[in-house]
Amino acid sequence: MLPYNLDHVAIAVDNIDSAIDGYRTLFNIEVVYREVVVEQGVEEAMLAVGGSFVQLLQPLSVDTPVGKFLASKGEGLHHVAFAVPDILAALDHLKGLGARLIDESPRIGGRGAKIAFVHPKELAGTLVELVEVADE
Repeated sequence: MLPYNLDHVAIAVDNIDSAIDGYRTLFNIEVVYREVVVEQGVEEAMLAVGGSFVQLLQPLSVDTPVGKFLASKGEGLHHVAFAVPDILAALDHLKGLGARLIDESPRIGGRGAKIAFVHPKELAGTLVELVEVADE
């Protein structure tokens, strides 16, 4: 079995700058990475917390997945992401177990990482992302 480590916890927000200010003020946490990921329809900011991250996600429009999430559920936890050394092997493992996947094969996300999502119905309504971060 592959090792899974916590990569990040993603929080959907209406205003990324306000959210960043809140984390900075309350917890003295700074942004270490920020970008617009057009393919995902988000602006994201990664804030380092120990060996993992809090990822803030602001939708680029209301018709993106995060935009729809905010419209239906409001701000809050969007997904939990696990780092894997080999995303193809991780997807094969999950497919072999019959897990319901949103992504049958990886796509590119923030940080140039290969990502894939596991359907929330697999784990108590929690959307799970697998992340294979590109070599720095």
